[in-house]
Amino acid sequence: MLTAHTIKILQSLDKKKFRQKHQLFVVEGNKIIRELPNSGYKINEIFSINPIDSNLPHIPITTITERDLNKISFLQHPRDSVALCVLPVSEMKPEPPVQLVLDGIQDPGNMGTIIRLADWFGISQIICSEDTADVYNPKVIQASMGSFARVNVVYTPLQEFLNQTSNVNLGTDMNGHNLYDFRFPERVNIIMGNEGSGIRPETEELLQDVITIPRFGNSQATESLNVSMAAGIILGQLFAHHR
Repeated sequence: MLTAHTIKILQSLDKKKFRQKHQLFVVEGNKIIRELPNSGYKINEIFSINPIDSNLPHIPITTITERDLNKISFLQHPRDSVALCVLPVSEMKPEPPVQLVLDGIQDPGNMGTIIRLADWFGISQIICSEDTADVYNPKVIQASMGSFARVNVVYTPLQEFLNQTSNVNLGTDMNGHNLYDFRFPERVNIIMGNEGSGIRPETEELLQDVITIPRFGNSQATESLNVSMAAGIILGQLFAHHR
């Protein structure tokens, strides 16, 4: 049975402070939930109007009504199930040849899309400044379409990390080298800045090089690209010619 207390906890998990307080986060949709046991995430319980038909023998599954699902879902159009999962401990892994580094990305949709891009291009780790959108925000989870379970996302003081990394720190800016003429180093951190203000000045000081995506259209109405769009273009170019 879905109790009022459980509903209250589930509803609070859209806020980071309550995710940290309860050490829990939510994942919605049977398709994504089925992937979790193979990814190392622990599921405490599943609440569903259409219980999962896969091998989850040790996980309690509670059948609920559509009305209850609407109460606990963070989606405009709720799907079939909500899984209550244990918040994992974030640990940095050995540096892969290509990493994404996010400096103050705020929009959960952008964050989730960037995680999905990393998964698509086989990038196993994303390094984030401590004020970057939380990977366990329900909107980030949904935008990543399950990719959060395959990409290690770490939050750390960025300047300290960039000082110690063995990869080349490559920034993105309107005044950098033309992306399509640039020769990428073998080991590189692609650093993407905040949607409004870009890369912080203190981060810029630690860059070894800067690239830009040139504008080919004549219209000046579009001042810049969405950060997740820019990340996709850069990764496509990197892997097309230099991997």
